[in-house]
Amino acid sequence: MEGGSDYNTIPQGPIDKTKVLDVKPLRMLYPMLPSKPEGPAFVCAPPDGPFPAGFSPFYPFIAPQNVPNASQNNHSNQAQTPASFASPIRSFRPPEINFSDVSNGDVGSSVGKNKHGKVPNSVGSGAGQKKARRRGVRHLVASSSEDFVVGLSSYEQDEGNRQVVNSVLTRFDALRRRLSQIEDAKESPTGIIRRADLKAGNILLTKGVRTNTRKRVGAVSGVEVGDIFFFRMELCVVGLHSQSMAGIDYMISRGDLEEAPVALSIVSSGGYDDDAEDSDILVYTGQGGNANKKDKQSSDQKLERGNLALERSFRRGNEIRVIRGMKDGASLNTKVYVYDGLYRIQESWMEKGKSGCNMFKYKLVRMPGQPGAFSVWKLIQKWKDNLSSRVRLIIPDLTSGAESIPVSLVNDVDDEKGPAYFTYFPRVKNTKSFRLTQPSFGCNCHSACLPGNPNCSCMQKNGGNLPYTANGVLVSRKPMIYECGPSCPCTPNCKNRVSQTGLRFHLEVFKTKDKGWALRSWDPVRAGSFICEYAGEVVDKVKSRQDGEEVENDDYVFDTTRVYDSFKWNYEPGLIVEDDSNHTTEEYNIPFPLIISSKNAGNVARFMNHSCSPNVFWQPVMFEQNNETFLHIAFFAMRHIPPMTELTYDYGIACSDEGNSDTDRKRKCLCGSPRCRGYFG
Repeated sequence: MEGGSDYNTIPQGPIDKTKVLDVKPLRMLYPMLPSKPEGPAFVCAPPDGPFPAGFSPFYPFIAPQNVPNASQNNHSNQAQTPASFASPIRSFRPPEINFSDVSNGDVGSSVGKNKHGKVPNSVGSGAGQKKARRRGVRHLVASSSEDFVVGLSSYEQDEGNRQVVNSVLTRFDALRRRLSQIEDAKESPTGIIRRADLKAGNILLTKGVRTNTRKRVGAVSGVEVGDIFFFRMELCVVGLHSQSMAGIDYMISRGDLEEAPVALSIVSSGGYDDDAEDSDILVYTGQGGNANKKDKQSSDQKLERGNLALERSFRRGNEIRVIRGMKDGASLNTKVYVYDGLYRIQESWMEKGKSGCNMFKYKLVRMPGQPGAFSVWKLIQKWKDNLSSRVRLIIPDLTSGAESIPVSLVNDVDDEKGPAYFTYFPRVKNTKSFRLTQPSFGCNCHSACLPGNPNCSCMQKNGGNLPYTANGVLVSRKPMIYECGPSCPCTPNCKNRVSQTGLRFHLEVFKTKDKGWALRSWDPVRAGSFICEYAGEVVDKVKSRQDGEEVENDDYVFDTTRVYDSFKWNYEPGLIVEDDSNHTTEEYNIPFPLIISSKNAGNVARFMNHSCSPNVFWQPVMFEQNNETFLHIAFFAMRHIPPMTELTYDYGIACSDEGNSDTDRKRKCLCGSPRCRGYFG
């Protein structure tokens, strides 16, 4: 293989692996990028153009011009990316997407920071909270009507942590949900591809809402093994994998005598003929050759770009981040991306693929001592195929068929055979209801309720919008959500009945070491997904005291009169330009105090423990039945929740009749969160 013309050609017949891969990179193999563009650091344009003058067509990243080169503040022992290679190279051309169909507004406004140049806390504190509590406000949140966007400091962009990563992901998904809501309300012209995830990613990149921008070999700050992502753009904004389409991410490393590409991360999601069934070994197929393009003629893969980077990483022995794409059980048309940790290439070779063309193969072996990730998914699939294979299973379905999806009961800790006796009941039992001042029979839609329909009373109560996306994900927290109920003539599959559809995930009640029984899911849970409602018996607090019952001592009670920590979950209006009427507060508006006890009768919600850093939040929901409106408490995922992760929510702090917190009833918190306040209840 001598001479430049033969360097990238794979010969036919028997091949000596060592000779094929024992090569040196030539500068002619490097993709030639244009010079540093003038003007803003990023332009929100379709992936395939047209591009304004002065902008590079490499999508979606262009190195910021107002941020110092990463090499200026990196550790001396880290391989760096030269300025001319600041933009990652994509191997494949993303599909043509028409962003003009989405109301994006102005994405070029300035980024707001506090005086320290960091993201300020989104919740009030000190006297502000105390004043609000005196006014009887039980759930405090920052105003969602702000017209500016808080970006990250240059340090937080360059080097993230767990809090910064969670913040970026929360802000991304909040914006994506809102853009999806806007898209769902429009009539879709034929041939238009709507990608709210790409649009949200472009806007956040423009605003500087991203982290871990400095490319690095090895682990990424703030991203943990087992974390899940539902969109490739989420990998980009947290710096785990900067390629929005290509499966191999790499950078150019400067050595003593030469420059060579080094692989940083790969995504294995089924696009190529990968052997990905083993939990600790991944046989990865190189990129190129149109091997996964049904409408194009296949060809031999070439030793360039990502393939050359993987070969060099094999020689150097550096660690490579592996992200595995898994099928989403809740939606067969989507994938969940699981960060499976660090791997090293143990072997590389060439072989003919199904297309008949030669492909590069790389055998990656998982580094020992890392938490389980993909192995957990494999184990869960085994349980689903054969429930009896679940070790320490006590009851296959503790609901006795009351739920459409069984809820298993297991104990991996001790010999206890189950929680104290209770009657499983999937709904709330109202001893009295909130009667409307004027009779109402719900909406008058005889098919599905459509957003923007002025004749749909349920839509109008929700501000004219459907509170959920087309796939049933909650868009925003609201003072109250009004769903269609049994009184409405619309179809049972109306998308405005999310909290009435029952369980969507395979849940498991399990024993903990120090917190009693708890709840988790076998399935990955997307942020905004409905989990369950709080079922039980509605309690009259005054009557219970007259009967000698103390609600405050009930371990299985939900009380809307408690004071709950505030948090920001909705999208930031400053990211897109729209009418102020669409901006909604996250402060709950409970028409009357609601106390639900699940001590004697309840559902899976009674097993959710308290956490000062919860992954689940509650949302008041109303719908009508028999000419009466009933209030329900629905639980939704605050963020993406990996399988076998405990589901928790904030229990809040009880208040005395004078409105002050009752310190005598506080209980020691065992959540273990870095933000633990030490007590609850």
